[in-house]
Amino acid sequence: MTNQPNQPNQPNQPYDPYGQQPQAWPGQAYQQQGYEDPHAAQQYTQQWQGQTWETQNHQAVSAQAPDPETAILTPQSPRPPQSPRTPQGSAAPAGADASATGYGPATVGGNARVTAAQRARAEGRSPVIEPGLQPAVLTALLGLLLAGAAAVGTYALLVPLVVLQAVTAAGWFRLNGMWPARQGIALGFAGALAADAALLASGRSPSAILGTIGVWVLLALVLQLRSHADPDERMYGLMATVAASALAIVAGGYLAAAADAVTVGAVAVAVAVLARALPLPTPASVVVSLLAAAGAGIAMGSVTDLGTSGAFLGAGAAVCALIGHRVASYDYPSRFVHFTAGVALPLAAAAPAVYVLGRALA
Repeated sequence: MTNQPNQPNQPNQPYDPYGQQPQAWPGQAYQQQGYEDPHAAQQYTQQWQGQTWETQNHQAVSAQAPDPETAILTPQSPRPPQSPRTPQGSAAPAGADASATGYGPATVGGNARVTAAQRARAEGRSPVIEPGLQPAVLTALLGLLLAGAAAVGTYALLVPLVVLQAVTAAGWFRLNGMWPARQGIALGFAGALAADAALLASGRSPSAILGTIGVWVLLALVLQLRSHADPDERMYGLMATVAASALAIVAGGYLAAAADAVTVGAVAVAVAVLARALPLPTPASVVVSLLAAAGAGIAMGSVTDLGTSGAFLGAGAAVCALIGHRVASYDYPSRFVHFTAGVALPLAAAAPAVYVLGRALA
């Protein structure tokens, strides 16, 4: 409805014979003179007071800055489009379900995955993180395989021995933070294979182990001299390569030792590592491990020709195995270190004791 009068639009209006013009509308005077009253149409036109949608003249919506409490975005990236299945109004407030889901509050850069070793280093705790039960079970399984294969024969012993040497070379490089280090691992493993071949060719003489270590030290030195890395990095790589090769080669002492000594020593190491993984204080755990290894040595000595002297062999092998276990636990090791060096180093470190004590007690 409008406020305009109905007189000009009525058809039965009488004719004015004198030619008088009807009363002019407000604003007609301006129209007759060529001017238009800007407020006339607005005065007699119905005005809509409600809100309307602007379809022509609208401003572009600017990209909103990401809220660091509700979105995990980088400062340069725009807000991702929302899925039509989850409306924006149904989103839970930030931090409402943090305690329910077990996750911390979201951040702008995201929450990086922190390992147990990194958390311990950040909190200033001890750098010694023991491998735990699972690597101990793998060490015990590999030790039992060595013991059983030694009872079968020399060539049967080669199968678990080669596995032990490969894991030893890889684990030592990973323990020193050098990964993948394919060249160093391949060089150490090749030295172990060369030592095994030399032992078989020389009638299981221990001099083959010493000769192979000497040759591989020279080979590692030549390779590091040809490297274009910094002097400090070359020295660090040389020491890691020599140590990994020496450990892998020394593990071949099981092949040079007597079969009975390998059987007793491998079982004693398996029992000692399992006992060390028990949730006990460190001094008590060490004592329990040594006693368990001595008991296993007596038990296996009664089966073999060593007799009660197997207790000394078992205890000596357990001491070396615990040293290797301690080395694999040092300097905030990761789980990969635990499942490589933590598995192989106890057995590899016990190989010289098995050979020496086996020859002395035979």
